[in-house]
Amino acid sequence: MSIKSRLGRVGIIAAATAAIGVGMAGVASAAPAAPAAPAAINGPVQGCVFQTVNGHYLTAVGAGGRTTDVIHSDATRIGSWEKFTLIDSGTGTPVIQYGIQTANGHYLTAVGGGGRTTDVIHSDATQIQGWELLTLNSLGGGVYDIQTVDGHYLTAVGGGGRTTDVIHSDATRVGSWEKFTVSCGH
Repeated sequence: MSIKSRLGRVGIIAAATAAIGVGMAGVASAAPAAPAAPAAINGPVQGCVFQTVNGHYLTAVGAGGRTTDVIHSDATRIGSWEKFTLIDSGTGTPVIQYGIQTANGHYLTAVGGGGRTTDVIHSDATQIQGWELLTLNSLGGGVYDIQTVDGHYLTAVGGGGRTTDVIHSDATRVGSWEKFTVSCGH
């Protein structure tokens, strides 16, 4: 299922869950449900890849856990380091913010909350906190921008295809370099 379909279903799933008392595993509960933390309405969305405007894929170097040489945008094929899991942060509606988890279980961090051109992304966070909150805004056709917690957008510098100076987080508008094709289930 495409990320667009998964994200578009959030409102329907939330309404259905509230209306019929279905638990996260999809099994009806006989007992009244205890108030749950607002986490994981979507559940984890695994095997997600982010493709830049020039057709390359984002790579979490070393599968994550890094503060330098963190992300590359030069992959032409999907391997394990190009696959991410989207974790619903539980911040709720109207905007769902995600933690983007690397293959080894770490989360991407927009250092300083965004607004940077150096030391932009880390991949060593072990839990979702403020700087790990990222919003995927649908632009249609499976294309998304990725917005940091401070309102800036991630940029694939040069449209992708890089191993240094790969990502910036200082864009204030969405241009072609801020657009990523996102697909899941790989």
